[in-house]
Amino acid sequence: MAITGGTGSFGETIARRALREGVAELRIFSRDENKQHHLRLALNDSRVRFHIGDVRQSDGLLDLLRGVDLLFHAAALKQVPSCEFHPLEAIRTNALGAENVLDAALAREVGAVVLLSTDKAVYPINAMGMSKALMEKLAIAKARRWPDGPTRICVTRYGNVMASRGSVIPHFVEQIRQGQALTLTDPRMTRFMMSLPDAAELVLEACARGGHGDILVQKAPAATVLDLAEALIEIFGGRTPLQNMGARHGEKLHETLVAHEEMARAADGDRYIRIPPDGRDLDYAGFFSDGGVMLDDADDFSSRNARRLDRAELIELLLGLDYIQAQLGASQPVQEPKA
Repeated sequence: MAITGGTGSFGETIARRALREGVAELRIFSRDENKQHHLRLALNDSRVRFHIGDVRQSDGLLDLLRGVDLLFHAAALKQVPSCEFHPLEAIRTNALGAENVLDAALAREVGAVVLLSTDKAVYPINAMGMSKALMEKLAIAKARRWPDGPTRICVTRYGNVMASRGSVIPHFVEQIRQGQALTLTDPRMTRFMMSLPDAAELVLEACARGGHGDILVQKAPAATVLDLAEALIEIFGGRTPLQNMGARHGEKLHETLVAHEEMARAADGDRYIRIPPDGRDLDYAGFFSDGGVMLDDADDFSSRNARRLDRAELIELLLGLDYIQAQLGASQPVQEPKA
């Protein structure tokens, strides 16, 4: 088993899960030797092999995937504002890097590849979402081109993964501890709430039941940024003021996990939505006899219309995060707000 971007929050979570379940060998692929060093010490397991490399270069991927039966592709540029200022870098990593990963996996005949995408790939308005949308299209195109090959390709789409590295929850907690005002982009913004264990369950669901070319989505609940901030203030105490600073570059008011055009062919399960690939070819003359996809007025699945967490539910969800429990157990006191 191998993980690209394996030193990130998701990579560490799925690595620990795989080691607990008895994986024979785990290969971690990333370009940051310092993060690899710290993860090596944290995991402390002889089954883990670390590979330094970049998904932008195919040579290291071919070496990584020799003899691998399962690959999770998590390497990405994820920060929306930085991708807005450096869109070509987002394309090189998120789209062209995914192409390298898929080509290497097909060449090495990896049994299954699960690629991690984002709600920002649906109706994308920012470079990060656009590059991830291209990643999804590349994966589906590969699946369509090699329908009977040895490699099964599946995509998973995520909302906000709570307390992941670089996300807003650690930022808010640090502001609370320092007695600073919590900086809200827009209190009306809604975002899907997923924990790291939820993220791991989604990729494992893709491994177990995802079809070739499928996109799998978990039915995550949503919350407003204001409710999230006030829930954290209630958990950590103090009298932290709120400060609205407005939306940053490329941010939406609401995010969408499944477009209404995709809902026309999606299979709605208990916890997950499966979006199968459109298997038609470019022979449009066949549409007269075989028919096409009939679009309807089915709504999309967005954070605007998803089940909304109330304050009590949000606090319960936050208290279930290992990160929050670790912060509550820390000795650093919460400072009073600065005048």
